[in-house]
Amino acid sequence: MYKALENLQPAAVWRFFNDILQIPRPSKHEEKITRYLIEYGVNKGFETLTDNVGNVLIRKPATKGNENRPWVCLQSHIDMVCEKNNDKDFDFQKDAIVPVLKGEWLHADGTTLGADDGIGVATALAILDSTDIEHGPLECLFTVDEETGLTGASALKNDWLKSRILLNLDDEDLGEICVGCAGGIDTVMVIDYKTEAVNADTQAFVVKVSGLKGGHSGDDINKGLGCANKLITRVLWAMSEELGLRLSTMDGGNLRNAIAREASAVVTVPSANAEKLQHTVAEFEKAVRYEFRSTEPDLHVTAEKTEMPKSLMDKASQDNLLNALYACAHGVLAMSREIPNFVETSTNLASVKMDDSKIHICTSQRSSVESAKHAAASKIEATFRLIGAKVTHSDGYPGWTPNPDSKVLKVAADAYRRLFNEEPTIRAIHAGLECGLIGEKYEGMDMISFGPTLRGVHSPDERLEIATVEKFWRHVIEILKNI
Repeated sequence: MYKALENLQPAAVWRFFNDILQIPRPSKHEEKITRYLIEYGVNKGFETLTDNVGNVLIRKPATKGNENRPWVCLQSHIDMVCEKNNDKDFDFQKDAIVPVLKGEWLHADGTTLGADDGIGVATALAILDSTDIEHGPLECLFTVDEETGLTGASALKNDWLKSRILLNLDDEDLGEICVGCAGGIDTVMVIDYKTEAVNADTQAFVVKVSGLKGGHSGDDINKGLGCANKLITRVLWAMSEELGLRLSTMDGGNLRNAIAREASAVVTVPSANAEKLQHTVAEFEKAVRYEFRSTEPDLHVTAEKTEMPKSLMDKASQDNLLNALYACAHGVLAMSREIPNFVETSTNLASVKMDDSKIHICTSQRSSVESAKHAAASKIEATFRLIGAKVTHSDGYPGWTPNPDSKVLKVAADAYRRLFNEEPTIRAIHAGLECGLIGEKYEGMDMISFGPTLRGVHSPDERLEIATVEKFWRHVIEILKNI
């Protein structure tokens, strides 16, 4: 067992989390964790099922005297967001996550921790493994590919679950009970471009934006964080005409559900303007560090000389790309008219990637209003259609409408008050949860989402507040006891 986890409580939860950290589980590559779960369920003698996309369902009988209680499903996703610092040598397909204790928080060593939603998976497994927890008949549903489109929940068969009560273990604030979430849709743009020879008497630079916090493109979209793709576009756009800048390659961001932390571009300028480029970048860094002084203290924008690239993007494509990226919306589009301080609609300029002939741009839109979600996606489409891009949208996923008459919500809120003598926060969130899709397939499913406290999810700054795990564990047990 990892030394960082040895003395943490509850021991059963951390023991399973220790196992999970050592199993590679990127989205769409969950075969190893799926095999682990199936082997666990079979070895314990529990009814263990899997479907054709890799979702796993394990059923545990009720404890003695509780056989007539309703079925309850504990649900969590088994994939994780795979983000690392640029200087970290790490293969998410092979390497184990290494936990690091920093005060009251558990981090990983230069990568995402995967507590989203590995701690939910570990909690469900600890409940399955227990012999002294009172509960009715249980189902533990472990879904695949939540992070890149909720495709596991989307493919869920509508006759698989016996439960009509579902506890989703994927919230990120202890004391918060989530009863609704936003829906989402991804938009992808593909732009063709040609290459040109590098001009004579020019100097090449690599321009970088780094040091941003990144974060969850739903939960963190209203926190004033910088987007590396927007920032690097600003400085490239400014220098394109003023200094004769030419673009060779551009790379920014990675995942559609993460705010871009880093971006870089290889560019050239006439040798006579090389010093001006470095001065412009330095002045730009000073300006944006002031703009983001309270939210991004480690923001850096740099320009360093580099080897001359083999080719440049043709000038017309460069202009189209930079104009469209500059015009592309990013951030909060609308706040709720009914719920104070609640983001209704947003969009995230997630990634910009290039190959030898095409530029690939990915954005992600979220909204708790279905029509506004599609309008946001159309807004992005319209921006890039102006430059002739080929635009496609994902199928998307629905939001989850709050149920004010939820019986399990009352049980969970009462349990929290009883345990901690505090009033829980009951709210909807701007992030996407699988509850919306599950509720579509199982009419009348009574659902809540809750969990321990996580911060910096979807970035290498992801961290789990250790003390909240034990409180979360006690809350789950108390809910199961009182359903």
